[in-house]
Amino acid sequence: MRSYTIPLVPGPVSVPDAVRAVYAVDYGSADLEEEFFELYERCERKLQHVLGASTQVTIQTGEGMLALWGALKSVVRPGDRVLAVGTGLFGVGIGEMAQQIGAEVEVVEFPFDSIVDPTPVREVARRFRPKLITAVHCETPSGALNPLEELGQISREVDALFYVDFVASGGGVPVDVDRCAIDLGLLGSQKVLSLPPDLSMVTVSERAWEVVEAVNYAGYDALKPWHRGPAQRYLPYTHNWSALAALDVALDLLLTEGMEAVYARHAAVAASCRRALEGMGVRLFPQREEYNSPTVTAAYVPDGWTWPELDRALRIQGMAVGGNYGDLAGKVFRIGHMGSQANAALVERGMEVLRRVLSRTA
Repeated sequence: MRSYTIPLVPGPVSVPDAVRAVYAVDYGSADLEEEFFELYERCERKLQHVLGASTQVTIQTGEGMLALWGALKSVVRPGDRVLAVGTGLFGVGIGEMAQQIGAEVEVVEFPFDSIVDPTPVREVARRFRPKLITAVHCETPSGALNPLEELGQISREVDALFYVDFVASGGGVPVDVDRCAIDLGLLGSQKVLSLPPDLSMVTVSERAWEVVEAVNYAGYDALKPWHRGPAQRYLPYTHNWSALAALDVALDLLLTEGMEAVYARHAAVAASCRRALEGMGVRLFPQREEYNSPTVTAAYVPDGWTWPELDRALRIQGMAVGGNYGDLAGKVFRIGHMGSQANAALVERGMEVLRRVLSRTA
């Protein structure tokens, strides 16, 4: 398998050496040793700081989709009403996931090159009276960052839980779980945290825990065992100690830099990337700068190129970026500048490669 010297995919991102080294250490049995539970609690406190959450944070073994499915199945029964707010593939997709559980779902969908407008969401929420409102903070396929605070207010107005996927934004953009009234906040290890896709994390409010206990869902992805399990030194399965130790290191890297500095770094690298693309005549998606996420840039495939041709030309030069899904497949590509890849020198090298590749057809 080829190794890429300019990794700019929007996840899984490149893993820093300090984090990678932790995986070479042998650890004991996670479900038996006090040292593991102390590590778990330390990581939870650090995640609360990073995410602006006073609520409990579960840390489970599994890729980020485990958080999405586990949180959904832990609070939704067949027949429950779910309002899915979507500005892209994943936002709409959460509604489809809820339908598979048997929920009655209504979707408030916006164009993929836009962000959420709370006004129609509030109108539908007041009429539909959902048990759960879902949203995606950073819609990775479209590179858009959605506002959350007013959606959280709407959830409280209609007494619904607020479920937010911030897998592609948490740690690189303020998510402010408490301020935005997020009851279930979903995070994966392979984006800003810059780990392999080993862990799923969920912030769970007390309101959400009450529903979790009532629904009583049982399964590998269930939240219920994590409510009291770590405190009681009991786990539903043997945890990935190596991944948790790596998470501890990754969180220290963020907190040592300081979260305001981390956010500023992501914003500066994103702005530099977009200026370079526009200088090459590459159109951004969305084209309104205020919609763009600091963690990922989406752009139209340049005129005269197909996506497979562009992808192949970049990979020959050692650069890997992301393709797309659904309606955006073949039309829009993505550059991931999150976590370890929110690096000015790395993105500058990538832009120079893209500039050389595009100049060959000029």
